[in-house]
Amino acid sequence: MKKNVGSTDKIVRIILAIAIGHFANSTVFESNWIQYLLFTIAGIMLVTPIISFCPLYTLFGINTCDETCNVGN
Repeated sequence: MKKNVGSTDKIVRIILAIAIGHFANSTVFESNWIQYLLFTIAGIMLVTPIISFCPLYTLFGINTCDETCNVGN
């Protein structure tokens, strides 16, 4: 897997994941599937910066890494 998530993108994803997770945890929904969906989205948004790879970026040809991001791969 070639890295395609840059450092600024990682920070934004982590902040959004925390915000979505907090919202899902603190809000009462009529049905639980919305809460589970939000937790799943938050989980995915936390995993992608850890592994520095986003499958959707590959599909759309997006790469937010700088030139030093893939050194050593």
